[in-house]
Amino acid sequence: MKIALTGGTGFVGSAALEVALHRAHAVRALTRREQPTQKDVEWVRGTLDDTAALADLVTGAETVVHIAGLTNTPNPDRFEAANVTGTANMIAAAKSAGVDRFVFVSSLSAREPDLSAYGASKARAEELVKASGLDWTIVRPPAVYGPRDVDMFELFRTAKFGIVPVPAEGCTSIIHVEDLARLLIALVPANPVTKGHTYEPWDDNAFGYEHSELAKMIGEAMGNDHAKALPLPPAVMHFGAKVDGFLRGSKAKLTPDRVGYMLHPDWVCDMKKAPPISVWQAVWSGADGLRMTADWYKDEGWL
Repeated sequence: MKIALTGGTGFVGSAALEVALHRAHAVRALTRREQPTQKDVEWVRGTLDDTAALADLVTGAETVVHIAGLTNTPNPDRFEAANVTGTANMIAAAKSAGVDRFVFVSSLSAREPDLSAYGASKARAEELVKASGLDWTIVRPPAVYGPRDVDMFELFRTAKFGIVPVPAEGCTSIIHVEDLARLLIALVPANPVTKGHTYEPWDDNAFGYEHSELAKMIGEAMGNDHAKALPLPPAVMHFGAKVDGFLRGSKAKLTPDRVGYMLHPDWVCDMKKAPPISVWQAVWSGADGLRMTADWYKDEGWL
């Protein structure tokens, strides 16, 4: 099949591109800048606000896999343009080209849109997808980790020194980027079983992990069995966001908006929204996936 892919140069998108090629799909992928030539990949220069580029992207495609979006920014107003308007533009391009199948990557944060501008933008984008009239499937990943990830990487780096800062209370699900990528490509063919469904995928632990448990696992993955969780009260996290913004500006990882949803106590995936086993199952356990990721960071010199 020929897939029109957005976000193919990003963390999740590049993993999805690799899986698509492994499954012998042809891919037309949107990119902001020139990319190396790659077999069975046709790069289309443009952005989500470039309607001509999007029209070119979907030409001849059978399915759109829309991954691109903004996950973090010091300026919450940017979420609307990137995640809502960008999704509307992709829907319009798909419909204009007669591409009916539409796989959309949202976020678990869309469950609680009042907590963050990011979550609110993903929730609004979901509504656009549902109202599109297309053959759609929505995927809401929990915390995604794996090789090339720059967000959870910071937890691995601090674990090297024996501490892993985490919110004081709560639980979360996680998923390895390779497992998420396999799910997205498994959803590419039209299938009455997956049409019109919203899925929340996770690893092998349906009950998620308490933050302290996840911190311990990251420490063990780094080979530091004595690493301990450093629970951060809300006031400390809000202050930390101000400090990170002051020190790293537009590159800050801990923003006030991100703190808004990080402090929510329950980011465990809903078992009722599990992808059907006939379509997909996770391969990576939490412990094995975190260890593999830590090894990748070490091998690549990130640590």
